Amino acid sequence: MGFLHHLTDKPWLTEPGVVIAQDDMVGLPRAKFGLRVLMAVIGMLFTLLVVAYSERMVLGVDWHPLPEPWLLWLNTAALVLSSAGLQWARVSAERGRMDGLWKGLLAGGICAFAFLAGQLLAYRELVDLGYYASTNPANAFFYLITALHGLHLMGGLVAWGRTTDKLRRGAEVAKVRMSVELCATYWHYLLLIWLVLFALLLL
Repeated sequence: MGFLHHLTDKPWLTEPGVVIAQDDMVGLPRAKFGLRVLMAVIGMLFTLLVVAYSERMVLGVDWHPLPEPWLLWLNTAALVLSSAGLQWARVSAERGRMDGLWKGLLAGGICAFAFLAGQLLAYRELVDLGYYASTNPANAFFYLITALHGLHLMGGLVAWGRTTDKLRRGAEVAKVRMSVELCATYWHYLLLIWLVLFALLLL
């Protein structure tokens, strides 16, 4: 009902100084609502990929699993540390601690870039061993799933970069608290997705 009422508002009849009560549809700030919608879409995308991967693997006709590059374990650790860094920044922002906020953001960003660099090195190692995407379906799924996850993390780094730039320009903690919270939530979600994907790839 709140959303329908919002559609029928007449801003030109609103008295000066009167603020519309909510700018969201379900009691959440727009940014949080948007992030939840985004995470739902991402979740459905990877769910479909996991189902397709599992169904294709069961067929087993021409399915030849890739070896497990040791770099994937290091990359997983880097992503865990990245998520922990963003959580550190989130807690620091809630407590108004600028020093901890800076350290958490930098640690989270550096570890995220390390994860992406490690993924590229893992690709290069597999290609050097002759595991091309066109060789068999297992290879193609591996590259597709991990590359899509990396692209979503790169999207998160755009938001991380904007938040970090605001702090560099002298923004107060209160001005970036919401952005830091959204970044941390998104990082935790991508970490969860990666752990599920990594467990699947180990099969």
